[in-house]
Amino acid sequence: MILLNSRKRFITSLIVLVSGVIIFIFDLGKTGLVDETPPLFAAAARAMSESGDWLTPKVNGMFRFDKPPLLYWLMSFFYSLPKNEIWDSLGTLSARLPSALGSLFLMMMIGDTLFCWPQKGDRQFFTPIVASLGFALSPLIIIWSRTAVSDALLTGTLGISLLLFWRRMASKNNDQCISAWVFLGFAILTKGPVAFVLAALTIISFLFCQKNWERLICKINPKKGFLIAILISIPWYILELIKEGKPFWDSFFGYHNFQRYTSVVNNHAEPLWFFLYIMLLASLPFTPFLCHGIFETFKDFFKSSRENSIVSESLYTFSLCWLISVLIFFSISATKLPSYWLPAIPAAAILISHSFISLKNSKKNYLYLWIPSIFILFGISIVFFFSNSWLNLINDPEMPNLASELISSGIIFKAKLFFSFFALFAITLVSLKSKNIFLYLQFLLLIGQFFLMSPIRKLADTSRQLPLRNISKLISDTREGRETLAMVGIRKPSLHYYSRQIVFYEPNTKEGLINLSDRLDNDRRYNYEDQPDYDYKSLLVVIDDYSSAKLHWSNINHQKLGEFGIYNLWRIQKSDLNKYADFLKNNGYELNWKNREVEKF
Repeated sequence: MILLNSRKRFITSLIVLVSGVIIFIFDLGKTGLVDETPPLFAAAARAMSESGDWLTPKVNGMFRFDKPPLLYWLMSFFYSLPKNEIWDSLGTLSARLPSALGSLFLMMMIGDTLFCWPQKGDRQFFTPIVASLGFALSPLIIIWSRTAVSDALLTGTLGISLLLFWRRMASKNNDQCISAWVFLGFAILTKGPVAFVLAALTIISFLFCQKNWERLICKINPKKGFLIAILISIPWYILELIKEGKPFWDSFFGYHNFQRYTSVVNNHAEPLWFFLYIMLLASLPFTPFLCHGIFETFKDFFKSSRENSIVSESLYTFSLCWLISVLIFFSISATKLPSYWLPAIPAAAILISHSFISLKNSKKNYLYLWIPSIFILFGISIVFFFSNSWLNLINDPEMPNLASELISSGIIFKAKLFFSFFALFAITLVSLKSKNIFLYLQFLLLIGQFFLMSPIRKLADTSRQLPLRNISKLISDTREGRETLAMVGIRKPSLHYYSRQIVFYEPNTKEGLINLSDRLDNDRRYNYEDQPDYDYKSLLVVIDDYSSAKLHWSNINHQKLGEFGIYNLWRIQKSDLNKYADFLKNNGYELNWKNREVEKF
């Protein structure tokens, strides 16, 4: 282990910190929340902060038992800070900071671990930077670390916990293993029992690969540690179960944990090999080096016997166990989403750094690794060079002018230049036999954050979310009394977040019209801030262009109050809505909202 007061350690940590701030924090609160899940988290957290009820998350007048409360609590803390409406005008910085900070701290932990415990053949401070950037510059990490959902925070807390477990096992001193269990408790409080399962699978598989596994178990102190994790994570579950009872049990444990794992939820069915595909995508453009790192780790493991293994030089074996545990666990799951791969990316980054060490210490040039990476880069640039052939294929009803906006913004042209230069620069470095080519290219990707990602995020926000913010302001300016608010057609939870009002969401079908009429009389929602007056003579309806063109909606007498993007704001008299609903019922159409979970996002 390198001396903790090392000057190089400070410099390495500083480089990693600055890089992480650029990737995760820069421009974090400059754009609105992206539908549909982030506004639900943000709305629940803001409601906690403003209502004082920090136990049960609520959204749109309904309980939200999807996830445990740690993310909500962290968001609520930032929402509660003084002058929040000034430094966080869109409310998105507070919502996104927990995800960003979780990834930033994990990034620094990766770098510090590799610095303090350099692996066999590595005595330099470049490798910690490579591993840290390999994690942070993963396309999936970049996206989810700037998104107000629980996945990045789970990855951060679980990743820090696993690295602390390994550090404890690799350490020569006899300090108690408390911090690792604390972070495991935080991980369980972020996304539930899955955190414990992934940690257990990783540690057990690693111990199986070690000779002195009994001594290593003693070092992590599972009896005392498990109690610590339980004391941190379990009280909220018990209190919520006592307060809410069966609805909480059925929703959280039944639907969001057991059912998601054993059956397909929300049509997210994928083949068994799905996460192999995601693994390759998540490491672009350095996927060949991840494959090489996995191969080298397997080779090293089988070359050295269990008897000769040194725990302090086993980080790559530990990372391989970590990656395989996530891969197997979620591959078996019936419901599969790309975000499920996030907890494996720290392990993948460490294995990529193993490839970097092998290349540094080998006399071979490993062209078979660089050639695929260069082809990937050229392939991406060619895709942008021929953008005219596929831009017109984009058909997003929420952003009908996206293709022309991409061209006029210059983003496509910038992408052509960047990836072409990227590929040419890589070829030049390979021809010069540069030993640090891997590191240089990662720093180039870091620059790409400024060059490409920021304008892409701003364009997406302007096209997709700005109309909803504008129409929410119009609602506030034109609302009479406490009119009920509804959204017909495209469902956007961000409307509830921005308007701060109860929103009735219905499809643009004839049944949806009947449902809305009936729900105004029978579906009572209670908001902590602004209760709608269900008996008021009129209501406000946000309806998109496609839905407003349907005859059963356009035939209703309405007053158009404004239009932003594809969204229109109507005022409809309840008597006119009820009259047309009765007409549809007399023609054989029936309401169905009582037979389904309304506002189920």
